Parts: sequence; structure tokens; C-alpha cells
Amino acid sequence: MANVTRDFFIGLSNNQFLNTQAKKWGFSLGADKFVAGTTVESVIKAVKELNKQGISCTLDNLGEFISDKTEASEAKEKIITLLDTIHKENADCHLSVKLTQLGLDIDQDYCIGNMREILDIAKQYDIFVNIDMEDYLHYDQTLEVLDVLRQDYNNVGTVIQSYLYRAEEDMERLKDVRLRIVKGAYKESEEVAYPDKLAIDRNFLKLAKRRLLGDAFTSIATHDHHIINELKAFVDENNIDKDKYEFQMLYGFRNDMQHKLANEGYHFCTYIPFGDDWFGYFMRRLAERPQNMNLILKDSLYTEDDKLKKGPIVVGVAMVSAAAFWRNKKRK
Repeated sequence: MANVTRDFFIGLSNNQFLNTQAKKWGFSLGADKFVAGTTVESVIKAVKELNKQGISCTLDNLGEFISDKTEASEAKEKIITLLDTIHKENADCHLSVKLTQLGLDIDQDYCIGNMREILDIAKQYDIFVNIDMEDYLHYDQTLEVLDVLRQDYNNVGTVIQSYLYRAEEDMERLKDVRLRIVKGAYKESEEVAYPDKLAIDRNFLKLAKRRLLGDAFTSIATHDHHIINELKAFVDENNIDKDKYEFQMLYGFRNDMQHKLANEGYHFCTYIPFGDDWFGYFMRRLAERPQNMNLILKDSLYTEDDKLKKGPIVVGVAMVSAAAFWRNKKRK
């Protein structure tokens, strides 16, 4: 049942019609719990609040379905504006970017050109830029782009997804590159990815421990307290310097644990998404943790005194109708 629910939300995340309509809905579906607004000003405000609590951040200017150079150029300019603002405000954060937002599906060389402009400015400001890993369709291309960029820049890294069979091999090839280790948020074929949670978790721990024994900086991105506690014990047993790694979680998830880890003296980073194109990101987060849906539905449909709201009803009906359409289409 859990896999069906996960597949359902991932299917919604890939629905371009719903992504387009979501821009009109705003945050009526409860996405404001996990997305820090739509503007640079709103996300910088969130960063400063977390910085005050000893937490650094990585920022993702959300974008999906970029299909022409005008859109990709606009996305690049928004990211450059974000870099300028981070520098001006002296914020403790770096960037996370998706290559498809910068034109990877249009032309790889064009995408590399956009990334060079971003990295040139980020280098001036001493800001690290992480290339988010997307679905497996873009996996090899992403690594190819990283290899090209690493010839001229040392302020760029990427992500290793523990649900992929080849994760350890690729991580070893990138042993000198700053990496983020995640479980993986896309639905992939069993030909390339572990199908069950236990195998993914085991591989995550294996990858994280191997990285911690190496020299390059590692972001350990998980909300799983069992994995975190095991890695904390591993760090203590092996006398690993805390400056070699950080724990990382998503904005709006397990806030108490985020603060607890920071207060315990661990480097901690919150991944903060923002922007109009929030729907695909939001659905993938629900796919990872479907139990959040109960909280979101209650917040979206009812007031604090348990009275039914009027506005979001239209949104709810639209979402359910679109979901039913998608499921019927998949059955055919």
C-alpha cells in the first residue's frame, strides 16, 4: 500500500497540467509548511531565522518542465539575483540547483554555459553550489556536466542517491568532491534501483560511513533518527572531526530534531525550497512521507476552530479530480 501511495504522489509531481494550475492556487494545499514563500525576500527571511539558531541553509529556487531558452535564462537570472542577495545579506547558506531548470533538456552545452555564469559569481562570493540529482533519465548527463565544470571550478558538487545500485561506484569516483547523500525521491525501475526501503537504508548507511572515513565534506541528508543515531555513534567511535560533515533535512520536516542536532554541536543545514513552481517538489515530499497528508488536509480544509474553509474546496476538488484522472489513465 505504501508503494501505491508513493507512486501516486510521484505521478502527480510529473503532471504538467497540475504544476501549471498550482501556480494559480498559491499555497492553498498546505505547501507553505514546506516551501518558504515565492520570493527571494521571503526565503532570505527564513534563512536569517534559522541562522540565528545556529543552522545554515541551502536554497533551491524551484522550477519544473523548463522547455525553452527564455525560461531557462529567466531561471538563471533569478539564481544570480539570489546569489547577490545572499552576499549582500551575509547569509549563512549555499545553493542547490537543478540542471533541467537551466536548460539540460534543451541543450547540454547551453546548460553548461548557464552554470558557468552562476559558478563565476558564486566563486566571487565564496558560495558553494550543489547540483541536485534528478531522475535517472538525467543521471549520466548530470555527472557529465559536473565533470566538465569541475575542470574549472572547485565550488560545485552533487548528490548521491542510495537507492541506485551504482551509487557506491559513482561516489568512489567523486571521492574528492563535496557530496550530499540522500535516499532518492523519484520512482525508478528495479533494473537500476533498490525496490525496498530496508535495502535503501542499508546502502545509505554504507555510503555515509565510507564517506565519513574519507577526506571530502559530506552532507548527510535524512530525517530517519535511527540512521542519524547510528552515524553519530560511528563518528564518536572513529573520532571523526565534526567539520568534515553536516546533517541535513528539509524545511518544515522534523523541526525539533533539526534544532536538537544543532544544539548538540553538529553542523546542520536546512534545505529550503521557494518559488512559484512548488507543486512537483511538494508532491515528491508527500511521496516520501504520505502521513503528512493528514496534517495538510486538516490545515487546508479547516480553520483553527474546526470550521470548514470555503476557498480551498475548489482546490481540493481539482486535485482529487486530476488525481483520479491520472490513476485511470495509468490503468489503461
